[in-house]
Amino acid sequence: MLPVDTRILADPEALATTACRLIGDAAQEAIRQRGVFRLVLAGGNTPNRTYQRLATTRQQWAAWEIYWGDERCLPADHPQRNSDQAQRAWLAEVPIPPGQIHPIPAERGGAAAAAIYARLIGDRQPLDLVLLGMGEDGHTAGLFPGAADDSAAVIAVHDAPKPPAERVSLNFHTLGAGRQQLVLVSGAEKAAAVAAWQQGEQLPIARATSSHACLLLDAPASHSAGLATSLI
Repeated sequence: MLPVDTRILADPEALATTACRLIGDAAQEAIRQRGVFRLVLAGGNTPNRTYQRLATTRQQWAAWEIYWGDERCLPADHPQRNSDQAQRAWLAEVPIPPGQIHPIPAERGGAAAAAIYARLIGDRQPLDLVLLGMGEDGHTAGLFPGAADDSAAVIAVHDAPKPPAERVSLNFHTLGAGRQQLVLVSGAEKAAAVAAWQQGEQLPIARATSSHACLLLDAPASHSAGLATSLI
């Protein structure tokens, strides 16, 4: 089943606007309570729209810390890296201190990067807000259908069905352990996976999503699940 807090937006732009507002609200609350906001980013086109909007907002940027849910094992400046995408869309435009931006060092190879990142986030959990996206096959972060779970907080992925095959990902339980989760799903091509999730299929996104998550769908992504009855 989908999370109880599932919201349907008219289109990708409305989804991104809502996501930007919710991230800002979470940041204000975390900073008020703990003096820091630790945010885990997702890759893909849907989150990228949200990052572009965040770049235009005023926030207490000095208190933000940025992490990633997954990364492709490519050179550090490769344009297909999730970290490079976020840097171009948002992070280069705001004054978050560079030492508080923590890309996964996936250029070092999956196993080494996973070990390094597990040590980095170890004493910083629970992370305040975890962003998740979803692929057409129901994958999220670097976790694809058939992925096994284990006790490792961060894992090396060597057989991703989409290139590059080698990736690094926070594991299911790590993604689910944040204080909040925000899941962003946009596009008619995702509708079949949303319907399967609604029907109880144990897709990676279902396994990674906690009971307290907020799911934002745009109308095209919601159609096959029969959810597009009221738009926000």
